[in-house]
Amino acid sequence: MSDEKMNLYIANPRGFCAGVDRAINIVEMALEKYGAPVYVRHEIVHNKYVVEGLIKRGAIFVDELDEVPGDKPVVFSAHGVPKSVPAEAQSRNMLYIDATCPLVSKVHREAERYDRQQAEIVMIGHKGHPEVIGTMGQLAEGSIHLVEGPEDVQKLELKNADNVAYITQTTLSLDDTSEIIAALKQRFPSIQDPKKEDICYATTNRQNAVKALAEKVDVVLIIGAPNSSNSRRLVEVAQKVGCRSMLIQRASEINWSWFDDVKAVGISAGASAPEILVEEVMAAFNERYHSKVENILTIEENVTFKVPAILLKED
Repeated sequence: MSDEKMNLYIANPRGFCAGVDRAINIVEMALEKYGAPVYVRHEIVHNKYVVEGLIKRGAIFVDELDEVPGDKPVVFSAHGVPKSVPAEAQSRNMLYIDATCPLVSKVHREAERYDRQQAEIVMIGHKGHPEVIGTMGQLAEGSIHLVEGPEDVQKLELKNADNVAYITQTTLSLDDTSEIIAALKQRFPSIQDPKKEDICYATTNRQNAVKALAEKVDVVLIIGAPNSSNSRRLVEVAQKVGCRSMLIQRASEINWSWFDDVKAVGISAGASAPEILVEEVMAAFNERYHSKVENILTIEENVTFKVPAILLKED
């Protein structure tokens, strides 16, 4: 152990959100109810540790439904799926369980409502992200226009500029999204806002917690996967406040030279990172330094979501 002192500040809330908790529970309950194997279309959540743990219990992760035998249950990931996926499952008489986060489902219903109003729909999100693919796949191809930044707003070609509405991916940066919304409102003054903001409570709370953390420390470590949108946004949030920040998946990825001449480090975790990985990183710091640990609480979270009824029914 080094003689150096290191102050550790831990963000709270951090880690698992209610949607991720529910999705993992769904796979675990499906394994208990139906026995292994249970198939899962795409990573249930973006975290290697979580996925590997479920594989050990008998989950098989696949890219598409054609890899799933017709007599085995399949779970759809928390990010949501295009409408064509459950339609294909139904046509094959498959037993499928939808683990889409209810807050993502809310955005899907919003898109359908705007479509019924014959509005031009603009989605703010990251091209290729599973949630964006799932949301845009709720409607006919070409019905939703994707923008990733303010510059994309200027390139939009809409048939009816007087009837425009926007939706957003749930895991975006609040600050970046507000810039894009401002650009949309400038170009389309009558654009409709969602009834309730699409960026989810957990994304908002974790970003605000990291902002509070970044004001107290020299470096912020975010625990999460490289393909986790909300984890990458947390890194950007800290950097925008002017604090150095890095994304790591496990304690083994820590480069200790990052902390030369550093007295205070902040730690948080993306919404799909389990608490055991936060504890692992804290233990690595305690082993190396005389660490003084302080929790920074910005808001209490008490959100829970019900699992699908099919998992609770007695056969």
